[in-house]
Amino acid sequence: MPAALLYPLAALAEIVGCFAVWAWWRGASPLWLVLGLLSLALFAGLLALVEAGFAGRAFAAYGGIYIAASLAWMWAVEGQRPDLWDAAGAGLCILGAAVIILAPRAG
Repeated sequence: MPAALLYPLAALAEIVGCFAVWAWWRGASPLWLVLGLLSLALFAGLLALVEAGFAGRAFAAYGGIYIAASLAWMWAVEGQRPDLWDAAGAGLCILGAAVIILAPRAG
């Protein structure tokens, strides 16, 4: 599966997992914690599937995708529309992730 698909899926799984733990911590049902743990395990599994020579490089590129996905979550789930500065920051992060992912490397 290509990184262009794995990264967004991993981001969704991580955000759902963290949100579930956040909700449980604030008094939601303990079932939220179960959802959170399962989702975070899925996140780790998806991120491990990314083809990269080094885990650190895969994780660094993922960080940019995660930032943009977090802002999309804020808009879609929490009802808070990102502002111009959010969008600009996410754009810079996506650009940085693209440089890391697409850079020509020897060997």
